[in-house]
Amino acid sequence: MNEKKENITPLSLYLNRRQFLKTSISAATAIGTVGVYRHYRKNETQKPDSPQPANKTQADGTTEYKTITHYNNFYEFSTDKEAVADAAKNWAFKDWDLTVDGLVENPIKLNLKDLAVATTEERIYRFRCVEGWSMVIPWLGSPLARWIERARPLSTATHVAFESYFSEKDMPEARSAGIAFPYIEGLRLDEAMHSLTLLATGLYGKNLPNQNGAPIRLVVPWKYGFKSIKSITRITLTDHEPPTTWNIANPREYGFYSNVNPDVDHPRWSQKHERRIGEFGLRPTLPFNGYGDQVAALYSGMDLRKYF
Repeated sequence: MNEKKENITPLSLYLNRRQFLKTSISAATAIGTVGVYRHYRKNETQKPDSPQPANKTQADGTTEYKTITHYNNFYEFSTDKEAVADAAKNWAFKDWDLTVDGLVENPIKLNLKDLAVATTEERIYRFRCVEGWSMVIPWLGSPLARWIERARPLSTATHVAFESYFSEKDMPEARSAGIAFPYIEGLRLDEAMHSLTLLATGLYGKNLPNQNGAPIRLVVPWKYGFKSIKSITRITLTDHEPPTTWNIANPREYGFYSNVNPDVDHPRWSQKHERRIGEFGLRPTLPFNGYGDQVAALYSGMDLRKYF
């Protein structure tokens, strides 16, 4: 799965796009030890300048941390990408439960300790937004398949539905977002079980920031970013295609699959090129965001213009 290195958006550029545009592109990776790891995995430490772990799925260059954490779509807090971090900074949670239920033999409820102990992998993934911009992000997490397998899916399960946290008290700006909450998303079961599909609890060696979907979010790197639902509270296995927030809001523009496809334009703009945050100019959009060798077989025989 290793690929030729690209410029990873540096940590500092990910948090502050304005600052990023004033600096030159760098390919720095600052991998530390997540706070929860220090408690549950005391014997595993890694210096910031140490080599990247061998279990990477690709070797892209990463976007800076500051850019990644200050240029965000999270409509529960704000529709202004550069305002989300400030709006979300005071959101506090002491406990968190993630339920895996539905068509399973063994429904489970996971807490932060469960997820922290199991978070042993770093995955550097390209992240492509349907709006035409992209980043490269070093996530920390564990494969979603691990938790679905633990719940033991029934033979009748074909799809997986996701639901995010929502509270009008914690997220008062959501009322002006123009979409319904809580945010919901879905995948086919084979997509959810694919080895690239990740439940992320951190990035750049740190716990996941609020604005990036704390404490746990989905990452599906071959799909447009809105499919990677944030702040997940429930994962439900079903026998039908589940409704999804943006498909409900505008089915003409946001299909259920939403695979990155340069040959299928958004009705209001082209998808043939993308703007990598931290770079000048545009780069060609890659089919399946560059992961076609791993995932194209999932859609063999499907008309990807119809099932967009």
